[in-house]
Amino acid sequence: MGERKIGLVATICIAVVVLLGVSTALLIFDTRTTGADALRTGGLAAGSVVALYALWLNDRRRRTEELRQETERERYELENQRADLDRDRIADERFARAVELLGHETDQVRVGALHALAGLARNRPDYTQTVLDVLCSYLRRPFAHERYGAVFETQEEKDEAERWLQVRLTAQRLVVELLPRVDDTGAPAYDLDLTGATLEYFELTDRKVGTLTLRYGKLFSDNNFSRSEFHGPVWFTAATIGPGRLYGRFRCDDVVFHQLAWFPGTTFHGRANFRRTRFSGTTKFDQSHFGNALSMTDAEFHTEADFRGARFDADVDLSGTTFRGEVLNVGITTSPDHDVVLPAGWAPTPSTSERSGA
Repeated sequence: MGERKIGLVATICIAVVVLLGVSTALLIFDTRTTGADALRTGGLAAGSVVALYALWLNDRRRRTEELRQETERERYELENQRADLDRDRIADERFARAVELLGHETDQVRVGALHALAGLARNRPDYTQTVLDVLCSYLRRPFAHERYGAVFETQEEKDEAERWLQVRLTAQRLVVELLPRVDDTGAPAYDLDLTGATLEYFELTDRKVGTLTLRYGKLFSDNNFSRSEFHGPVWFTAATIGPGRLYGRFRCDDVVFHQLAWFPGTTFHGRANFRRTRFSGTTKFDQSHFGNALSMTDAEFHTEADFRGARFDADVDLSGTTFRGEVLNVGITTSPDHDVVLPAGWAPTPSTSERSGA
């Protein structure tokens, strides 16, 4: 404030000097100028000095305001960064705590930990893939249940297996809920690593998935993948689908495999449906075993399709199936007691019962 007062006083003094100087100069050097004209001209000159000072003062005020705004912006950004770091720290702590509780001895605590992880993924999308990895890791843990052929000696063991089964079914459901729907075009396609996992009633209908790995997996009861899209490779190598007391179906209708679909050595105990499914990449069903009916009506194979050594023990319907790439079908075995509809040119090998009857 002191500098501003000094500047104002100095400006007034300079303006007065300019007023007197210009007026006096005009009266001395221009005899035609009257006193009123000289005073008016001097006033204009003095006013110009005051105007220049006002402009300078306004520019200084503007620069001061810009500096203040820049300081406020930097402070706001710093506070945002601090808040982000706090959120990250809290999220990391929640994640670590939930993962730790997945090993708790009671099923209720584990279910709560699973829901805590899912909630974290919903609030922080950058955690979604990590949470899915953890849930899949939990499902990859060895598990036994009476429905899966295990034998328990005591009722206590049966009850414990049932409790852990409910935890696993919760993990399965949360995995599906965290996956985006097919019609959500802007959502990322997350990967699922379920190598060797034991699953039951696994539903991926209408979901978008990246890479799916189910090598050596065991899928019990009915499992439904219909209308889903897989944007990465799909691996079902040596998987077992539908074993147990009641053979379950494997529904894979209207599915799109954008990359390779690998089913070599896979055993389908229940009915398998691949109706209207599109296989865009290399597809392998070599050495696969279909213990129940198979329907691939109106399916599309856009590149190589490998069925070498596939075994069909029940009805087979490949009517309307389109093959646009190389087809490998040497060593196919079918049953003489069931309806078999294969594409033209396929020559299945007679089953053992058929050869003995001949």
